[in-house]
Amino acid sequence: MTGRIVKLISNDYTILADGKKYVCKARGKFRNDKISLIVGDIVEFDSENNCIMKVIDRQNRLIRPPVSNVDQALVVTSVKEPDFSSNLLDKLIVTIEFNNVEPIICFTKLDLLDEIEKKQIEQIIDYYKKIGYKVLTNNDCEQIKSLFKNKLTVFTGQSGAGKSTLLNKLEPTLNLKTDEISYALGRGKHTTRHVELIELCGGLVADTPGFSSLDFIGMENTDIRDSFIEFDEYKQLCKYRDCMHDKEDNCGVKEAVKTKKILYSRYEDYLKFIKR
Repeated sequence: MTGRIVKLISNDYTILADGKKYVCKARGKFRNDKISLIVGDIVEFDSENNCIMKVIDRQNRLIRPPVSNVDQALVVTSVKEPDFSSNLLDKLIVTIEFNNVEPIICFTKLDLLDEIEKKQIEQIIDYYKKIGYKVLTNNDCEQIKSLFKNKLTVFTGQSGAGKSTLLNKLEPTLNLKTDEISYALGRGKHTTRHVELIELCGGLVADTPGFSSLDFIGMENTDIRDSFIEFDEYKQLCKYRDCMHDKEDNCGVKEAVKTKKILYSRYEDYLKFIKR
């Protein structure tokens, strides 16, 4: 049979296949070949002998926590309490895209803004939409639910951004308290520390609190540059083919920043990232 590992505790692998769960062990050859199985892996297994036989090639792998074959990341982004951080949002987007995962931005706590702040945030939201990202708010519950179907989604974002509140709106039976996402997924204070996927809205969901501290692991400055998708439209106007859009003259991207075609905060974050 073929299924997906949804939980790993010690040497016990819980596999979800055709709506049923099986607890299996891994064959010794995985250890001999130094192959580590992780949550998210698609595997072939013997359901009678409860033994994993083969792991299918991964489309991607996150490091912290270790999860593979992730389809999309819901980046939960507060606009107030805590205040909006373009630096963190852009860092997460760049890291997510580098790992071959689709980022989806979800802005929360818009109701806490005054009218001036709301207009400023709306301009930022419109910009991220314009350059091609899926952008939602915590009020778009039905739309968010529809995105989960048949997908493995990771939740990420700053602490206090409202991830627990959003999950409760999507699935009230979870009944999470503030900052309890990790507890629900098996990583709370009083449970064995492990990674687990939960079934939600026809798909699977994981929380990734460590995702924001990856610090561009494995990324070169050119990878960071190429993850700012709006630069593509203007890079052909650069004098130099390998332009880093920093100190070079006749740079199409810098000109687009001057004419406000590229959001200044995005460009500013880009410069911080490549000078880290």
